Amino acid sequence: MALRNILEDGDPILRKTCREVDQVTERTQMILDDMVETMRQAQGVGLAAPQVGIVRRMFVAEPQPGELYYFVNPQIVSKEGLQESEEGCLSVPGYVGVVDRPEKIVIKGLDREGNPQEFALEGFPAIVMCHEYDHLDGILYKDKAKEMYELTDAADTTEE
Repeated sequence: MALRNILEDGDPILRKTCREVDQVTERTQMILDDMVETMRQAQGVGLAAPQVGIVRRMFVAEPQPGELYYFVNPQIVSKEGLQESEEGCLSVPGYVGVVDRPEKIVIKGLDREGNPQEFALEGFPAIVMCHEYDHLDGILYKDKAKEMYELTDAADTTEE
């Protein structure tokens, strides 16, 4: 596995609509594994392929330690309710924003081996999946944010 560079806001790749993955290959699995390593190294809870310069519909997410999801060609098939979330993004460092997200979702797609999977998620995991899914359509959380805040050094220290 290898660490990948995370693109930041302003890079045009982050605004592209990703293409579907034709088939899950060893190369696809290697990229997904690299994304997990990169996400964890950056202390994130999700990472989408365009954030590492790959314009394909796939992402990884780990809303809680040990709860790792791989999604290739994901589709959110249903949304229910509304929750307000405070979100940050590895591609928009130094900021957080307040975003409205669905309370519950059903998401399906292929797993790391190319097998179909479907999950009903709610709360924070639903937020993470929606955030990463938006990346695949060139949408950053700041596009949906009702409010944005710049993190200060003091705020960064209190979170540790």
